[in-house]
Amino acid sequence: MDRVYEIPEEPNVVPVSSLGEDVIRGPNPRFTFPFSILFSTFLYCGEAASALYMVRIYRKNNETFWMTYTFSFFMFSSIMVQLTLIFVHRDLAKDRPLSLFMHLILLGPVIRCLEAMVKYLTLWKKEGQEEPYVSLTRKKMLIDGQEVLIEWEVGHSIRTLAMHRNAYKRMSQIQAFLGSVPQLTYQLYVTLISAEVPLGRAVLMVFSLISVTYGATLCNMLAIQIKYDDYKIRLGPLEVLCITIWRTLEITSRLVILVLFSATLKLKAVPFLVLNFLIILFEPWVKFWRSGAQMPNNIEKNFSRVGTLVVLISVTILYAGINFSCWSAMQLKLADRDLVDKGQNWGHMGLHYSVRLVENVVMVLVFKFLGVKVLLNYCHSLIAVQLIIAYLISIGFMLLFFQYLHPLRSLFTHNVIDYLHCICCRRHHRERAENAEPSHEAETRQSIV
Repeated sequence: MDRVYEIPEEPNVVPVSSLGEDVIRGPNPRFTFPFSILFSTFLYCGEAASALYMVRIYRKNNETFWMTYTFSFFMFSSIMVQLTLIFVHRDLAKDRPLSLFMHLILLGPVIRCLEAMVKYLTLWKKEGQEEPYVSLTRKKMLIDGQEVLIEWEVGHSIRTLAMHRNAYKRMSQIQAFLGSVPQLTYQLYVTLISAEVPLGRAVLMVFSLISVTYGATLCNMLAIQIKYDDYKIRLGPLEVLCITIWRTLEITSRLVILVLFSATLKLKAVPFLVLNFLIILFEPWVKFWRSGAQMPNNIEKNFSRVGTLVVLISVTILYAGINFSCWSAMQLKLADRDLVDKGQNWGHMGLHYSVRLVENVVMVLVFKFLGVKVLLNYCHSLIAVQLIIAYLISIGFMLLFFQYLHPLRSLFTHNVIDYLHCICCRRHHRERAENAEPSHEAETRQSIV
């Protein structure tokens, strides 16, 4: 796993003094307002409140089946969120009864947000004063195409605030893919078969969609940080916008296709969906078993083998949940201490999108030919074409990001255009070889005559 802290981003890096031949001294990092923490807490509270409201409505209307699933998705994601924050902050080894109690009543993100705000206000009041406890952090940075090693002094308070940001990023991913994705899918299914959209359910679906999109965008950012941990990375507004459009189209089209497929086949769709999820879930374990490697024992200090196994299972479930709805932007590697393959993995990305595209086409065709007309008052063919086009457009934005907007694309040994050029060259050489064979045979015949 990567480190549990990060350095707040600086708009510019100006060398202050040279520390050696290849190391320069950068300015001390500034602390910034924790907008991401407030936003994650807002999403958590909004989705929880709207889910509980819909549970009350379903119970009032004697819709026990819908109530049970809505409450189950809410509880599972909330419990996983509390465990994530406890794990990142290592609260079990500390004497903090108030924090543990707030986590017990599922309000852990609220108390953590208040702690982060208190820490920020403390730093704001002490701005300009030197902290007695500092540590040095080195990161590589690309300046005019050249790698430069820069060193910063990071105060203890700034590092603590960065740890809060890091914890909330992981919390947002847990909430998005283990709670918001199944909740959004199920509420869409209920809306489709009931042919009505009450205000409470609409609010819940909006919160879930924003949570999923935000979690998927963070997934890309964290994947870049983990793969290039030695580099200081900055994503501009254009890069973030491209990732957001890519992820929104990808997840929305995928979930709508799953809902239409499930509404068409009903219980017959369950084996297909469960088998799909189980394949993704057990794929890293099969690769781990075939490699013959041993279980990593240094994921976290003072962890027993049982604790390590629990962490690996939790990470695998999250990995499967992400890949079920969108690309995870990284490949899980259980034999490694960081648990991820830090290579570029073009093959893994291509295989994922190829398989998902085929799956989506098959499910859309099932909906088109077997879908009941009562479900929708629109042309099924038009809906099918629009969903596939939306998924293809998301792939286009993904290729655009990796080709032109990736912050460290200069480090790629091969890029998207190189891969496409390779395929075109192979096809061109193959056609030339096939065209050359008949002419050679004709010349041989003429010489024989």
